[in-house]
Amino acid sequence: MTQFLPPNLLALFAPRDPIPYLPPLEKLPHEKHHNQPYCGIAPYIREFEDPRDAPPPTRAETREERMERKRREKIERRQQEVETELKMWDPHNDPNAQGDAFKTLFVARVFGFGTMDKSKLRREFEVYGPIKRIHMVYSKRSGKPRGYAFIEYEHERDMHSTTQLACS
Repeated sequence: MTQFLPPNLLALFAPRDPIPYLPPLEKLPHEKHHNQPYCGIAPYIREFEDPRDAPPPTRAETREERMERKRREKIERRQQEVETELKMWDPHNDPNAQGDAFKTLFVARVFGFGTMDKSKLRREFEVYGPIKRIHMVYSKRSGKPRGYAFIEYEHERDMHSTTQLACS
C-alpha cells in the first residue's frame, strides 16, 4: 500500500542512519570522587560586599498609600482649579447673570412641576412685595420645569421679609 505514496511521503518512512558508536565513559558523573570535600560558603564571604556600602533598601508604596496619595493629589488639583476659576470669575461681567443677587430669592421644591407656572408663583409671592422678575429653570433636554425658580424683588427688604416669614 505504501508503494503508491508519492516520493516526499515515502521519505518519511525511510530508515534513518544508525547511531554512531561512542566509547563508554570511564565513570559516570555521580560515581566520580571529588578531590576536595564539599564546603559551605565560608571561602566566599570575603567576596561579598560590605553591608555598610550597600544602598538603603527601597520601600514600595502599598495599595492604600497609593490610593491615599492619588486622593490627595486629586483634591489639590481641584483646589488649584477652583482658585484659578475664582480669579477669573467676575459676576459683574457675566452675560448670563441678570438682576441683583441681594434682591433675588431662590425658591426650591416647587411641587407639581407641571402645574406650577410663573403666574401662580407671582400670585403667591407678590403678597410680600412687588416682584421685578421671575425666572423658572427648565430642563434643556425635555423642556419641563426643574422644580425651582429665582424671584427678583424690586426692594431688598421685601426679599428679606419673604425669607423671614417663610422660615418661621
